[in-house]
Amino acid sequence: MTTGSTSAGEDLAAVDTRTGEAREASATPPRRRKKGGGVWWRHALALLALAFALFPILFIVSSAFNNAGTLSTSGLMPTRFGIDNFKDLFADQARPYWTWFRNSMIVSVVATVATLFLGATAAYAFSRLRWKGRRAGLLAILLLQMFPAVLAFGALYITFANVGNVLPALGLNTLAGLILVYLGGAMGANIWLLKGYFDTVPKELDEAAYIDGASHARIFFSITLRLATPILATVAMLAFVGLWGEFLLASIFLTDVDQQTLAVGLWQTRNADVNRYFGQFVAGAVIASIPVVLVYLSLQKQLIGGLTQGSVK
Repeated sequence: MTTGSTSAGEDLAAVDTRTGEAREASATPPRRRKKGGGVWWRHALALLALAFALFPILFIVSSAFNNAGTLSTSGLMPTRFGIDNFKDLFADQARPYWTWFRNSMIVSVVATVATLFLGATAAYAFSRLRWKGRRAGLLAILLLQMFPAVLAFGALYITFANVGNVLPALGLNTLAGLILVYLGGAMGANIWLLKGYFDTVPKELDEAAYIDGASHARIFFSITLRLATPILATVAMLAFVGLWGEFLLASIFLTDVDQQTLAVGLWQTRNADVNRYFGQFVAGAVIASIPVVLVYLSLQKQLIGGLTQGSVK
């Protein structure tokens, strides 16, 4: 009995010893990696991408405030700091900068408002109304977006050259004719983007308003547009930015100096003598970037909400 009890006690003691060792091992915290040891390369890549994105901006701003005013003397730091480039830009009678600025503002604002209105009405019809040819129309709009817009430039030029013979105010070398061309080319993507957002608006609101006697037009202007403010701001901003910097069509349609937009006029300034007029070119580019920056800063919240919600359906 004594021997059995002793062996049993030794077994229990051994079990307790192993249990204690296991507890001590589990209580010992695991080694942690040093903070930042595995993510330094991510920060390096982010800084490299930031430097790559900021280099052109710094170069242009520095060149704009460099009184040397030539491409050969430009760099990341101005050698002769001043505003002579801006003075030369505004005083150049052969290159009316503020006329170009006004033309770009007129074209961008008018075309943006018209694009927003036409796109919203068309998207509402595709989203809320049911009519014959609705699906075919949506597929046709999607199909047309697959062809490059450059393919239509020749046909557009010939068309508006003939239109100008009948209606000179809408022909070539007119801002109104250029705006009409922009309206035709901006409908496809905007209609799909707006329709996707309108589909997320509950249809019960339309049905309740329709029961109360509201027409489709009243429902559209009083209810749908107010609920679709984020996507409207998104489309307006994308349209304005795209039209503000558009160059290809504007360079084809506008030939007179007083009718040219900002992008075309600045390109003509640079193309005249890239070394001599480089200071004026970058000075004009800095001023031209201000409206785009202001639009982005004022509508950035609506841009995020409109793009994420408008792409759901």
